[in-house]
Amino acid sequence: MAQSAQGVCAITLGDDPEVLIHDLEDRFPDATLIGGDDGFEDLVAKVVGFVEAPRIGLDLPLDIRGTAFQERVWQALREIPAGETASYAGIARKIGAPKSARAVAQACAANALAVAIPCHRVLRNDGALSGYRWGIERKRALLASEARR
Repeated sequence: MAQSAQGVCAITLGDDPEVLIHDLEDRFPDATLIGGDDGFEDLVAKVVGFVEAPRIGLDLPLDIRGTAFQERVWQALREIPAGETASYAGIARKIGAPKSARAVAQACAANALAVAIPCHRVLRNDGALSGYRWGIERKRALLASEARR
């Protein structure tokens, strides 16, 4: 996770902590790494708690960085309840851009706030899983976890 003065600006997922740290260092080369900050650790605990129990919701201060279109897509994604899914075309219709399903998929791919902006809840029109920035197996696992809870 990364946080700016405005809020959480990155939540990444992966299996190798070193790779995740290097990714954040590359994305935020001028950032200062701070360890052991109680406030930040509380935010991390909220994210972990949300992944384990998605229906509790996730209320974080977010620093969302994207184009106006991406932000419209990401807001629509945040309105999908845990345990439910939507299609790329459905999101495109919802934001008033019905011919923009591919652009919706690109906005999902650009999302830097895993689980806080739940792009894992978006499926192809036929209900099949499609790409996920943090891996299709992780997407499958997140959806399965949400369905069970």
